[in-house]
Amino acid sequence: MAFKVAFIGAGSIGFTRGLLRDLLSVPEFKDIEVAFTDINAQNLQMVTELCQRDIDQNGLDIRIHSTVDRREAFRNAKYIFSVIRVGGLEAFNHDIDIPLKYGIDQCVGDTLCAGGIMYGQRGIHEMLSICEDIREIADPDCLLLNYANPMAMITWACNVYGRVKTLGLCHGVQHGHKQIAQVLGLKKEEVDIICAGINHQTWYIQVKHQGEDMTGKLLEAFEAHPDFKQTEKVRIDMLRRFGYYSTESNGHLSEYLPWYRKRPEEIPEWIDLGSWINGETGGYLRTCTEGRNWFVTDFPNWLKDPAIVYQEENRSEEHGSYIIEALETGRVYRGHFNVVNHGVISNLPDDAVIEAPGYVDGNGISIPQVGELPLGCAAVCNASISVQRLALEAAVHGEDQLLRQAMMMDPLVGAVCNTKEIWQLTDEMLVAQEQWLPQYEKAIYKAKERLTNDPLLPTKNYKGAARLQTKTVEEMARNREAANRNAGESDKAKDRSPVGK
Repeated sequence: MAFKVAFIGAGSIGFTRGLLRDLLSVPEFKDIEVAFTDINAQNLQMVTELCQRDIDQNGLDIRIHSTVDRREAFRNAKYIFSVIRVGGLEAFNHDIDIPLKYGIDQCVGDTLCAGGIMYGQRGIHEMLSICEDIREIADPDCLLLNYANPMAMITWACNVYGRVKTLGLCHGVQHGHKQIAQVLGLKKEEVDIICAGINHQTWYIQVKHQGEDMTGKLLEAFEAHPDFKQTEKVRIDMLRRFGYYSTESNGHLSEYLPWYRKRPEEIPEWIDLGSWINGETGGYLRTCTEGRNWFVTDFPNWLKDPAIVYQEENRSEEHGSYIIEALETGRVYRGHFNVVNHGVISNLPDDAVIEAPGYVDGNGISIPQVGELPLGCAAVCNASISVQRLALEAAVHGEDQLLRQAMMMDPLVGAVCNTKEIWQLTDEMLVAQEQWLPQYEKAIYKAKERLTNDPLLPTKNYKGAARLQTKTVEEMARNREAANRNAGESDKAKDRSPVGK
């Protein structure tokens, strides 16, 4: 089979390499065309060199076309993977640090809350420009496989305003599935699940083993598990209050809700510092920073390490390669995908991007109707969808009034801040991220005037309830295996700043 796959944001260290391994482990895909593009020429060169070494040592006759010109990479592409992070770690720091001044303590800040909303403002603007290039240059039936966060907002924007067929992909469902099987003392393949909701707030609405519904047994099982009862306290509490387990990790989930991170003295009750993903303040920013610094420093040694082997048993659970395999070969693949609702979940808005079960084969992507979510679960999702809708429209039109309203309606921001604080917070974030927000030129000019001339509300010298120090390269070198693993796992949707055609 011969077709072209392009990766945008390909300077991502482990994620690009892993997705390429997954693709090239499909026997029929030994002759595909591969293009990498990124605006960071150094990262792009390193990742290309590493991936080309893997290809060569697996005996394949594929040459990666690596270019900083994304239109060149997109030309005639049938599939495009997006793993971008507009603004890179510089903007990410603003997403975490400025809200902390107002008492908003985030673990990740890439999906909702103040950080996720601003991440969406940067990402949506750039993705609409990318979609324009895709429409003009790529294969007419090109499928955009979006791994970039905020998943729902960006997938929504690309489908509606970008007019590009876009599927949002995340691995949260697979990870939670493993946990459920583990607490039930079963193998993953013995537990059949159906999830439905929105990305990072998807619910396991059906959990079955040999035809028996296991949902009612989950709370007791999670509460008794020696690890999860400490590391997943927020998820367990949501299971206790709403009756269904949620897909997203403890740290992620805690910042999408108004109840767990609004009082600094209570945050330690709900998190665990054994891993950043359990709720550490700015945990994902720390681990991404460490991963990038380590990869740049240790890259020569990565080239000396054995190449990864392209075999079926080495494929990850990431949906992307399986979707392409199903579309190209006709083999059936079942997963959970982010799509425009169109009535799939009847008590969520039709135009919202939902996460639901889907099937892929040679006929295309099919999303069966789920029906209604449990009422409480739907209420949680609908609160987030309202924020997403406001943030999406704000980003598309450069309308700062809608941006401020999105901040007000965000569950955690609204729980911590009053309206005046939210207005000033938004001004600060707009000004700090000016270089990535050209659609807000007029609003940023006015925000600068207010921040310069108006009396300012006092802010806090707050570092977060549970912030850890970023490790130095020397500290990471003491355990190279752990540092390599961190670099490979922490860089999804990595560095990317806006760039013209």
